[in-house]
Amino acid sequence: MKVTKAQAQANRARIVETASTLFRERGYDGVGVADLMAAAGFTHGGFYKHFGSKGDLMAEAAACGIAQTVALSEGADLARFVRVYLSREHRDARATGCTLAALSGDAARQPEAVRATFAAGIENLLAALGAATAPDDAGATERRARYLDVLAHAVGALVMSRACPDDAPLADEILQVCSDSILASLQDLATP
Repeated sequence: MKVTKAQAQANRARIVETASTLFRERGYDGVGVADLMAAAGFTHGGFYKHFGSKGDLMAEAAACGIAQTVALSEGADLARFVRVYLSREHRDARATGCTLAALSGDAARQPEAVRATFAAGIENLLAALGAATAPDDAGATERRARYLDVLAHAVGALVMSRACPDDAPLADEILQVCSDSILASLQDLATP
């Protein structure tokens, strides 16, 4: 039976969403094409009908996962973003949490397309949080630098917390100390 164009697009989207979840949970090297396709409900052989390589899928899955974080962050108050991002719930939600925290270390060793997807995703997340401003805004450069600092601090804190055993007091301490520090630094950050 021939698959319609619409069904092929739906199948591809399902593979990308499944890959996005599995890559965040296990890392790029922790998921093989056969396991990924089985988790999405397809055979291994069908992979190359949709993607030229695993690298192509990694870039598309990263874009999908980052877009989810961007959508959740759109218009959010920066302080609220920090509190949610550095929560124990987000820390424990590896498969559905932020792609930047889950895969930035892996992405650094991947092809240019994957790294470019991460760079674009960071820009999109900064824009969603309010770092994007009009070109004639005198404080734009300083505001962007502050938002980059907050984002890098939050991602780093989440990565370090996840590196600790789940029940380690240090895991929670990292989240709390970094959240408090970031929130204190936001006291004087002017809103756009």
